[in-house]
Amino acid sequence: MGKIKMTTPLVEMDGDEMTRILWGMIKEKLILPFVDLKTEYYDLGLLNRNATKDQVTVDAANATRRLGVAVKCATITPNRQRMEEYPELTEMWKSPNGTIRAILDGTAFRAPIVLPCIRPVVKNWEKPITIARHAYGDMYKAVDMTTEEPGTATLTFQGESGAEKTVHVQTVKGPAVWQSQHNLESSIRAFARSCFQYALSQKQDLWFSTKDTIAKVYDGEFKRIFEEEYERHYRVEFEKLGITYFYTLIDDAVARVVRSKGGFIWALKNYDGDVMSDMVAAAFGSLAMMTSVLVSPDGTMEFEASHGTVTRHYYRYLKGEKTSTNPIATIFAWSGALKRRGELDQLAELVRFGQRLEDASLETLESGVMTGDLLSLVEPGFQARSVDSGEFLDAIAARLA
Repeated sequence: MGKIKMTTPLVEMDGDEMTRILWGMIKEKLILPFVDLKTEYYDLGLLNRNATKDQVTVDAANATRRLGVAVKCATITPNRQRMEEYPELTEMWKSPNGTIRAILDGTAFRAPIVLPCIRPVVKNWEKPITIARHAYGDMYKAVDMTTEEPGTATLTFQGESGAEKTVHVQTVKGPAVWQSQHNLESSIRAFARSCFQYALSQKQDLWFSTKDTIAKVYDGEFKRIFEEEYERHYRVEFEKLGITYFYTLIDDAVARVVRSKGGFIWALKNYDGDVMSDMVAAAFGSLAMMTSVLVSPDGTMEFEASHGTVTRHYYRYLKGEKTSTNPIATIFAWSGALKRRGELDQLAELVRFGQRLEDASLETLESGVMTGDLLSLVEPGFQARSVDSGEFLDAIAARLA
């Protein structure tokens, strides 16, 4: 059979460590034999980001806006330990995901991939919980510094009109650490609209939570904008479908989520969504079984896995050891991007291939062939065996072929 033809490229963002290795294997074994793949390639590996002074990340995000679809590999966000590990780094570069989200100004929707043979750790969860994570601002666009002497910090805003506002932050008697973060009213409103629209499309309840009792102004703005958007534009449609919008404090929301049966969308600010999406993924089975799609207001979409670069497995791989690293979320990033590209270009064959790729992956797992991280999670009595990453991808390829 001839390969499926693509008419428009999608943006391909390569990444770091073990996920970079898997990235190449997935393309070689699962995509290139079946698709005449067209991509606009950007190397977002840490060393190339350093070499380009992170311009490659900006270029990749702008290309995504232009082409409408992107697929991204997991990347390293360097901390102090990474600076020691990579002495050639000239700067502690910011999160590439944060940069991309800021440019695309979308909402990240993260949902677990559910298997019948794996029951959630939270036994009363019966349906997936989708995390809607705001994708702009907060600590991901924050500036911070340390000081060594006693003194006073203030926060000042100077308007273009000449008006000025200043608030006292804190007076300290010795060394201190400081951080200033922001968000945009337009981005918060776009986040709210994306969440309400997604809830309507999925016919699911929408929960939203912040800590407005503590961050009365900052989180209070999020709460106000969500309520305003709901009352003005979405209440009638929600009531027609019999779904609800529910706001509560984040600590109360966590307790309610654990006691729930699932099956709803939980909207969260940037950092909260980062943390809770990993918690939900782990409770449903594995961090490697969590999909993520960044959706911009104009319909631009960037697909990626929710997990990191799997550093521990990477160093074993460098020693020549075979690893049983779970590639499912990365496979689903590729399948999601191919399906979206097919939808936009009206290529039904490409859409069908993306779905077949997902089906073949799940069928392989359901047949009992899986990576080691899942083996201890399957229900008693389910017959399963652990294979390394290459063998697992070969098993999926055999089903595709």
